[in-house]
Amino acid sequence: MKRNIILMGLPGAGKGTQAERIQKAFGIPQISTGDMFREAMAEGTDLGRQAQTYMDAGNLVPDEITNGIVQERLGKTGEEGFMLDGFPRTINQAEALTDILESLALPLDAVINIQVPEETLKERLSGRIICDNCKATYNIHLNPPKVANTCDRCGGHDFHQREDDKPEVVENRLAVNKKQMAPILDYYDEQHVLVNVDGTIGIENVFNTIQDILEDN
Repeated sequence: MKRNIILMGLPGAGKGTQAERIQKAFGIPQISTGDMFREAMAEGTDLGRQAQTYMDAGNLVPDEITNGIVQERLGKTGEEGFMLDGFPRTINQAEALTDILESLALPLDAVINIQVPEETLKERLSGRIICDNCKATYNIHLNPPKVANTCDRCGGHDFHQREDDKPEVVENRLAVNKKQMAPILDYYDEQHVLVNVDGTIGIENVFNTIQDILEDN
């Protein structure tokens, strides 16, 4: 089934989990900005080399280079279609993507936005802990170790929390992402391709909803 889609959602909404399921069920390749950059740099394209220069210096890659790399990658779209993850991040990128898709004669079938209340996202993100020994990841609220303070995988007892998972950082992260996403969601809503999905109904039910969307489009 060929589908060209964009997957959106705030951090912690479950986008990664659903992307894996979509890819497995429909064969639609998940394409992240990072994947596109790595591919362009590995192939040694002119745009890839330019992106490498900015990244090596610790700077953001300008939109014109990012958009060019996206165009190169989407130009290779096959029968499976594509699932964009992490692009577009700005309204300028969204508008550029419209032009790219038109130039490549590729339709955009749906922009799927997984919605979860901010309080739930804060709980999900700030509850994440990582085993110091084997790096297994848990969530003290949603997916705790079977035995308290004991890693299921290696039996270790020492865990840590990433800096960006601490409550005050999580709150700021969500606020920044929400502000950034709002105009993009409005843009695709105006184009009648935005579909909002309730991300609180469980992984299986969320996937079933997305499956219905993909089969109907």
